[in-house]
Amino acid sequence: MIHASLSLDPAFRIGPVRRRTFGSFVEHLGRCVYTGIYDPEAPTADEDGFRGDVIDLTRELGISTIRYPGGNFVSGYRWEDGIGPVADRPRRLDLAWHSTDPNTVGVDEFMRWSAKAGTEAMMAVNLGTRGVQEALDLLEYCNVDAGTYWSDQRRANGAAEAYDIRMWCLGNEMDGPWQIGSKTADEYGRLAAETARAMRMIDPDLELVACGSSGVVMPTFGEWERTVLGHTYEHVDYISAHAYYWEEDGDLGSFLASAVDMDHFVESVVAAADLVRAHKKVGKRVHISFDEWNVWYQKRAESQPPTGKDWPVAPVLLEDTYNVADAVVVGSLLISLLRNTDRVHSASLAQLVNVIAPIMTEPGGRSWRQTTFFPFAQASQLASGEVLRVEVQSPLYETARFGDVPVLDAVATQDEETGEVVVFAVNRSLDQELGLTVDLRGFPGLRVVGATSLSNPDHTWQASVDDDASVTPVDNGTASTDGESLTVTLPAVSWNVVRLGR
Repeated sequence: MIHASLSLDPAFRIGPVRRRTFGSFVEHLGRCVYTGIYDPEAPTADEDGFRGDVIDLTRELGISTIRYPGGNFVSGYRWEDGIGPVADRPRRLDLAWHSTDPNTVGVDEFMRWSAKAGTEAMMAVNLGTRGVQEALDLLEYCNVDAGTYWSDQRRANGAAEAYDIRMWCLGNEMDGPWQIGSKTADEYGRLAAETARAMRMIDPDLELVACGSSGVVMPTFGEWERTVLGHTYEHVDYISAHAYYWEEDGDLGSFLASAVDMDHFVESVVAAADLVRAHKKVGKRVHISFDEWNVWYQKRAESQPPTGKDWPVAPVLLEDTYNVADAVVVGSLLISLLRNTDRVHSASLAQLVNVIAPIMTEPGGRSWRQTTFFPFAQASQLASGEVLRVEVQSPLYETARFGDVPVLDAVATQDEETGEVVVFAVNRSLDQELGLTVDLRGFPGLRVVGATSLSNPDHTWQASVDDDASVTPVDNGTASTDGESLTVTLPAVSWNVVRLGR
């Protein structure tokens, strides 16, 4: 067994636990919407065609916000196609994913689903093929009470009350050559600034997200953020960050260290944003909306869209099946998001159901939880109060991608109202248990009220529709306190949660 230590102090705080950290993403992509959240043929479908089992699992996950309707899809989307009588709605080609969208689900349906699931909507506008006026029309439809053309259309369509959507994304991945209507940083920056300025004329208190780089590998990464924020800094609240992590060539050690890359990504985006702040000599800070993140095996066959004359509705796309190691990485990425809570104010796991998702469904049939479901649900349910700055002392291991990396990755939260402290920890070791000691002298009187570990001797174990319960978080009976410290043994390749209270 190897050993590591962790020091906590209630005075050393990073910032509050933000509920929006535990957001997700619903895009008109593959089976995320059709046979995902919406499936009238499913046995649990309600009067609106929404799957009750998926709504229940969304609540169990603890999802706070849902980004909608894309993603790449939004850059060709005409939102008006998805309102009014369903029988009158046009079928449209979705160029982003080479599919056909029947527009059965649109703004009103999604907002009804969001209310049933207890989530906050985060709406994206099309700045690929459309622009300022179309964004204003959608904002009027959603947020103006009554008495205007689009607000009265919403009321005629059955929604008497305005949706009052607070968070809006100004386009999606506009630097990507795969994006319909992709733009240079100057082109996009000017369009985003004009759109934001006009939207605030309707609703000055909106929270607006400008598109950051599509990823750290983009050749314009950093410079894109600087240029875009040079145009938009006074008008937006957030810059977006997108990052996906996947195992390559069997390099499990580097894969388990993916959070090192996320930390670096956040640090770089913050540096670019703060450079613009310094140039503009203003007090305001622009924070990060990490509104796409997950493990995604992009080289697998299921990630390849249809081609040619095949334009199916809701094809099987991006339906990764996740294993135990994937769940551990998702846990470590959640640790990174919490660790950066001072600058990451919102995040969206991409996506919610079927598409690189923690929830899977059979069309017209059953649903089940993937391995990645559990670390997200535990972090969302148990992290509260303040994120504490922890001091980690850990052995290192060598990785091909990131050099020497600590075996232990961890963060802690403290809820002052309840007095509870929660430690979230990952053991990245491929084959050794990790004995962890946590200094609790700053928290006298705490005892272990719960400890769980998610691991398996076979880290490649995957859940299925017939078995999603053989590998779940189980009690870790090694956790104990002696008044000054906590000791616990963490299995190899594991996600762990220890709750401490009085």
